[in-house]
Amino acid sequence: MSQQPEITVYTSAICAYCVAAKNFLKSRGLSWNEVRIDTDPAQREKMMSLTRRSTVPQIFIGQTHVGGYDDMMALHRAGKLEPLLGGASE
Repeated sequence: MSQQPEITVYTSAICAYCVAAKNFLKSRGLSWNEVRIDTDPAQREKMMSLTRRSTVPQIFIGQTHVGGYDDMMALHRAGKLEPLLGGASE
């Protein structure tokens, strides 16, 4: 089995979708790096330059920008999240 790619989740404190995304990842036994954009303006700028979005969560699996919680769940329902988690790129 290939190593799980690094998961990065950009979040803020008051964000129901951030909590939902982290709960989903936790339910799958996955770990992630959480980047708080509400406490670190430089990280907010980085997230916005990487994603061209200002909303959280923004989720990356490896170098692939998955998007927000709804985007991740759509990928999951389409069966495309597992291959990403297995190390395949889109």
